[in-house]
Amino acid sequence: MFEWNDFITAFWAFFVLLPIVALIHQLGHYLMALLFGGRSEIILGRGKLLFKLGSIKVNRFYFLDSYCHYESLKVNTRLSHILVHAGGVLLNVASLLFVNTLIMIGWLPEAQFFYQFGYFTIYYMFFALFPVQYSEKHASDGKQIINIIRKYTPSNVFD
Repeated sequence: MFEWNDFITAFWAFFVLLPIVALIHQLGHYLMALLFGGRSEIILGRGKLLFKLGSIKVNRFYFLDSYCHYESLKVNTRLSHILVHAGGVLLNVASLLFVNTLIMIGWLPEAQFFYQFGYFTIYYMFFALFPVQYSEKHASDGKQIINIIRKYTPSNVFD
């Protein structure tokens, strides 16, 4: 049953934890693009720009959306584009394994915060890999990977 105390947990989950999971995901894309010689930027949220930290822009509604824009891969192959689109999920998996390992060896407590981190990470990975075309120019990572495998030109914007 949802109680008043659960609002604090929900606040942390939606305004702190979910944006952290989104940032980790977008960093995966960003790092893969850099690995293949591309330029990249991360944008967290919608609305007016709050601040910029290097290649990361954080907007007023930072918890609503996130994406990574990349261009000009020096290693411009089908595999490099697939790995850039898979990079978000790969870093999500790595972060989940890292946190779980720290819990198993006793360096982190078995706390609800880390349980929610795992839950949101799996949620984020599932919907990133679910192959869906959101709009004419915007598709999920899974759909982008399928398009690349089918020899379509990959998009430069992804979630």
